[in-house]
Amino acid sequence: MITTEAAVLTAVNEPLEFTEILVDDPEPNEVRLAVSNVGLCHSDLHYMTGTVGADLPVVVGHELAGVVESVGSAVTTLAPGDRVVGALTPSCGLCRNCQVGHSTQCQRIAQIRQRPRPAFQLPGGQVVHRLGDVGAFSRHTLMRENALVKVSDEVGLHVGCLLSCCVITGIGAVFRAARVRPGATVAVIGCGGVGSAIIQGARLAGASAIVAVDLDDARLAAARTYGATHVVNGAADVPAEIQNLLGDGVDYSFEAVGSARTAATALAVLRATGTACMVGIAPDGTDLTLPAWNFFFSEKRLIGSYMGSGQAQEDIAQFARLYQQGRLLLDEMVSDVVPFHDIGKGFEAMKSGEVTRIVADLTV
Repeated sequence: MITTEAAVLTAVNEPLEFTEILVDDPEPNEVRLAVSNVGLCHSDLHYMTGTVGADLPVVVGHELAGVVESVGSAVTTLAPGDRVVGALTPSCGLCRNCQVGHSTQCQRIAQIRQRPRPAFQLPGGQVVHRLGDVGAFSRHTLMRENALVKVSDEVGLHVGCLLSCCVITGIGAVFRAARVRPGATVAVIGCGGVGSAIIQGARLAGASAIVAVDLDDARLAAARTYGATHVVNGAADVPAEIQNLLGDGVDYSFEAVGSARTAATALAVLRATGTACMVGIAPDGTDLTLPAWNFFFSEKRLIGSYMGSGQAQEDIAQFARLYQQGRLLLDEMVSDVVPFHDIGKGFEAMKSGEVTRIVADLTV
């Protein structure tokens, strides 16, 4: 067991408290990681503001990269000193969902996450929970061997951390969930970190038109950098604007905000037989009310995608190669790198439309 520093959420809508915690030794299949960088994600804000429930106290943060510090007795693929990115959906590889390629829906996830002792504790012995069994806003954390992907020295960890959440979520939704076909037309509603990754995924998939939709003009300008061919301000009549631009609705739409209103827009912008993919996490209690005729008269499809709907380890390794080839833009997505103790300021900056992703540096 070691002592380290973590940013702990003790009450919703209150600042994170920087305090010492105890981190357990690795179990046989675990790795203890010295966390170097963590991307600040809107999903963290859901828990910090209470719109999605969590047990307290908890260490939030999940989009992480770091360096292996020590390994459990059964770990064979990683060694101390390896540079790694987190794959946030560890899986058993044996259940029905894992065997058919849906590891994000592993049926044994509760069993996999069980430990004989708490991973995090306060010095007095109180258990500190970890969001998603990650708890990245800690200078050290424990991860399972199959929840980490080794990356090349050419991939800076301040950009590599994006692969673990926003990039795999966005690009995976394009390739794994919706399966966008070359030449198709795409609309992306919400152009923050995940939306920017969806745009890049649509570009990589060969979409002939990619319409970025957002309320902020700065984000729309950035969307063109990632591959958007058209932009529409969300304050307008979005379906009508897309109809004017393309002469029809789109083949695929992606909702990357997490609200009932934008979900309805995602369905409305589709042409007949189109597919709308829900990617953004909505607050607890959010319900969708959608016109039924869309599904039988127009044969539209509404699907969901969680963490890219794929095989995280394989996908992250492939995306890292695309970055090394210059085909996936990551440096451009990092708006700022802030010191660990400035995480609160980083979340405040996320409210600005000029921000795609803020990354925290836990080494300083």
